[in-house]
Amino acid sequence: MTEKRTLYLVATPIGNLKDITYRAVEILGQTQVLACEDTRVTRKIFERYSLPKPRVMFSCNEHNERHAVSSIVHYLDEGSDVAFCSDAGCPGISDPGYLLVQAARKAGHKVEVIPGPSATISALVVSGLPSHSFTFLGFPPRKESQRKRFFERVARSEDTLVFFESPYRIGGFLKNAFEVFGDRQAAVVVEQTKKFEEVSPGWLSDLAARFENKKVRGEITVVIAGDVEKLTRPKDDGDKQTSDVQQLP
Repeated sequence: MTEKRTLYLVATPIGNLKDITYRAVEILGQTQVLACEDTRVTRKIFERYSLPKPRVMFSCNEHNERHAVSSIVHYLDEGSDVAFCSDAGCPGISDPGYLLVQAARKAGHKVEVIPGPSATISALVVSGLPSHSFTFLGFPPRKESQRKRFFERVARSEDTLVFFESPYRIGGFLKNAFEVFGDRQAAVVVEQTKKFEEVSPGWLSDLAARFENKKVRGEITVVIAGDVEKLTRPKDDGDKQTSDVQQLP
């Protein structure tokens, strides 16, 4: 019977390469089979820490995930431990990972997570919004109508909401968020841990205006307060009167 091996899910830095853990460096340096979202990105870690190259290194991303998962299970079955890492953060969080975990466990192998940096947690903490209860929602739909329906599903939740978004859609995202959620406290966090990191806290209305035509580069995490009265700005009298007029027959 083939000895059962270990699949390591290795969290990697979300920007600053110094944020990698000692344990992650150790695992990457000693595991002979490595799957990664983008081999070019992961090689930077090997170069930065002068790690020996693994015997086998190949990509596992959204385009080839099912085939790559089969290859990883094959190497585990053949007696090799395998490490898997995405470009940034922890595998499985808005990145490939959960299918691999299911397949490895089904084949009888052990799965270990090597924890590390998280864009979700870092943005939540730096936002200054309540962190005792939050909902991570990943990337919203690209189309405006679908995005607004996506927001409507969680509009009444009191949890703090955390999203990822593209720099090309952040203006539309904030506009739709204001339209659906109303004027809540929020924060836009750009390029976390990197040289040009930018944290922009404020009301959704102000952030929507600020980012409407602003050119943004890099990774973005948006944190929005839940449906909590003290974190929501009430409409002014003019807005209320307009709303009341519109409701008249």
